[in-house]
Amino acid sequence: MHEPSEYTKQVQQSGEPVFREIGVGPWNEEHPGEPRPDIPGTPAFDARYDTELLDHGDRRNVLDRYRYWTVAAIKADLDARSRYPYEIAVENWTHDFNIGSAVRSANAFGASRVHIVGPHKWNRKGALMTELYQHVDYHPSIRELAASWRYRIAGEIAAEQARVNARIIRAQSRHRPLSADEQRQQTQSVHRLDTLHHAKIIALDILPGAVPMERYRFPERCLLLFGAEGPGLSQAALDQADDVVYISQFGSVRSINAGAAAAVAMHSWVAQHAVIDGPGAASESGSSATVHR
Repeated sequence: MHEPSEYTKQVQQSGEPVFREIGVGPWNEEHPGEPRPDIPGTPAFDARYDTELLDHGDRRNVLDRYRYWTVAAIKADLDARSRYPYEIAVENWTHDFNIGSAVRSANAFGASRVHIVGPHKWNRKGALMTELYQHVDYHPSIRELAASWRYRIAGEIAAEQARVNARIIRAQSRHRPLSADEQRQQTQSVHRLDTLHHAKIIALDILPGAVPMERYRFPERCLLLFGAEGPGLSQAALDQADDVVYISQFGSVRSINAGAAAAVAMHSWVAQHAVIDGPGAASESGSSATVHR
């Protein structure tokens, strides 16, 4: 065994690193004398709490407002307050280890859904368990993904238009104008319809004719496609895209990995559409995810 270098000895003697403790210990230690929230029939009962976490503590990498909550409760709360209307898809043909990182970024930036195209198995290490809190769908081909996404958008358009028509018919049948509340609902429906009609599938790749992301206005409803580092997106994915966008780069290589590209693109969407109130969505106040209207 080699003798450590003088620098290594200094590092070993420095006492670094000293990490701060994350999370909380058992409920009875953190809240002595307070009733446990997992006992049915008691005033403090809250179905969101996990008995095992209350017993042993919660050291997960989650916001403090989610301490002791079950995974299902956290996922439901994210659905109610912190999902944005864009989605991402990653091709898995090369078993790219960066897919896990893309899933983690999707959680951080509030993507409503993650789609994995290709083999079901992917490297989850980089996700750091965040896939538990995300809606993750699997597709055998990019054509099936594109068809199902566009079908879903068409269904939402039909449903929203039906609501618009129903309000008008209801008012006409009663021989009255739309009420103030109905007019407000109609205005909201018009916006939703406009958003849905402008929904796009957007490929992220460096290709001739692609638009630099820094000059691109992301639609509110969109599906962002990412490929593997190196080969990029498949031709089938590019064939399904409405627009192709690239991330401007200034180094010697032609690409960045899917995890990094996904993070940059998702944050670009957030920067264009999100309304950041107060210290931000990741604050312990738990700011809701909203978009510009």
